[in-house]
Amino acid sequence: MKLCPINKIKENDILARDVMADNYNVFLYKNTILNKKYIEKLKKLDIPYVYIQDNIPEEEIAVLKKEIEIKSKFIVKEIIQKKTYNTGNELIELSNAADEIITNILEEDEVVENIYEIKERSADIYTHSISICVLSTLVALHLGLEKERVHDIGVACLLHDLGLKYLLIDYEDQDIDLLNQKELIEYKKHPVYGYTALKNENWISKKSKEMILCHHERIDGSGYPLHATDISIDTKIINVCDTFDEYICGIGRRKMKIHEAVEYMKVNAGIIYDKKIIDTLLKFTAVYPSGTKVKTSEGETAVVLKQNKNFPERPIIQVIKGKDGRELEEEKIIDLIKVNHIMIDQVIE
Repeated sequence: MKLCPINKIKENDILARDVMADNYNVFLYKNTILNKKYIEKLKKLDIPYVYIQDNIPEEEIAVLKKEIEIKSKFIVKEIIQKKTYNTGNELIELSNAADEIITNILEEDEVVENIYEIKERSADIYTHSISICVLSTLVALHLGLEKERVHDIGVACLLHDLGLKYLLIDYEDQDIDLLNQKELIEYKKHPVYGYTALKNENWISKKSKEMILCHHERIDGSGYPLHATDISIDTKIINVCDTFDEYICGIGRRKMKIHEAVEYMKVNAGIIYDKKIIDTLLKFTAVYPSGTKVKTSEGETAVVLKQNKNFPERPIIQVIKGKDGRELEEEKIIDLIKVNHIMIDQVIE
């Protein structure tokens, strides 16, 4: 895989990564063979660089197989949208979906050890539910929780925002604290709505139900709906992963870039969120996902190529513009683990 300026790509080049538009929707998918029409469209969208396949094998390991991600999202969406009409037998599919996600993660030993690149995307509670299920599973495994507890966490993640389907207010890409008082009170009822809808279901554990009710509680008592401070470690895991992902996709929050969400979590670690869980999450979460454009401490412009295991803030970058702002003619790749004096100063929007 190599990073290629848009003016240097050729017909029949093959994309090595998805190309996303400004609204976070995928414009062209990985493995697309580029033709003249696609190349012109990329130029019109002002996309300066794309990843092109070359003869060097890709080393990255997907946390979730694509088919399992798609299948899980379909199950979550079908069941949450039709919760009123579902029977217990249909709802238990969510339990199976959680197990499939957890099993998939456990199948690849390296997955738990790799740096995870969370996706910037538009607000979608179904993708959000899958995302925090993955994040929470990884955190729980890093903390050494037994499989039964990981299962309960996974099920709770897939259903944690069920209560949002009962709301009539708009909660996408806006800070809920800016809602009027009536809307804010209504929004903060969604954990109760979700819990109430599931409290009589026998297939879901009592612990999972409690996690759904308490996933917005905070360690200082400033959360909701109970303002509780005595929160289980399992619930704290969902709370941290849910908050982090909400900021990235814009559910009940103003959307942030990943490095901004990382900074928010660091600042609030030990104050309103559990510090040990945040530290665990950030150990395997890429601060600068592949494709992020950055400015280095040397004044050069670069694009993140790849992550370094165990060092989420020190990726491998490719310099594309020198200090003078001119594009480089020759390829210049820097491994920030090996070149300690160079730092990432800022992300370029």
